[in-house]
Amino acid sequence: MSLVNVVGMLVLDNPCAFTNPFQFEITFDCLSPLPDDLEWKVTYVSSAEDSTLDQVLDEVMVGPVPVGTNKFVLQADPPDVSRIPPSDVLGVTVVLVTCSYKDAEFCRVGYYVNNEYSEPYDEEQGPPNPIDPLKVQRTILADKPRVTRFPIDWNLGAAAASHGQQQQQQQQQQGSFLGGSGLPPSSDPSFGSPVPSLGAASTPSDAGATPLPGAQQAHGNFKGAAEPHQMEM
Repeated sequence: MSLVNVVGMLVLDNPCAFTNPFQFEITFDCLSPLPDDLEWKVTYVSSAEDSTLDQVLDEVMVGPVPVGTNKFVLQADPPDVSRIPPSDVLGVTVVLVTCSYKDAEFCRVGYYVNNEYSEPYDEEQGPPNPIDPLKVQRTILADKPRVTRFPIDWNLGAAAASHGQQQQQQQQQQGSFLGGSGLPPSSDPSFGSPVPSLGAASTPSDAGATPLPGAQQAHGNFKGAAEPHQMEM
């Protein structure tokens, strides 16, 4: 049984310039108090042919996490274009948002990303080389996320596990943030299966959620995070 379930993820500022930061408004349910922080990570796939070129754009520790529904905005810097093969700067790639607890990944959300040159160019000669990233537009296929969930050992003890089971049963009776659908597991451990219930938006949503401690400042419980979006009750 997972004690943390990602129930909503909105892509903000999309489409946008390639050089803009990535922004994801994440909503998740916590079924039991967690003694340690959650680790959220954003990874950009620079080349489908070479995984060693993957770029970790940001890693953020979030906690302590209260029981209930929580929401925050995860922001990550754009990828370093100098570390992307010239032939892979434009076209389709993938960005991954993952969450781990005690170094064990339990949720991965992947989005296809399409990068296009914003100015006209000769189709036969191709875009200018080297490509100016300021002239590249990034579009995330926000309506077609792919989600993979992994079972992990939460190691919280019998009392905490029992509390989490009770919370899960209550949520199943009341329906989840996504209308009771939840996020199904996938048989593909690398990218996941399409989950249309995770939506897209150009601005943060106003859905109610319990604010996480430190949500209005970059320091404290949001270690290493940029100014997070203020969460509302």
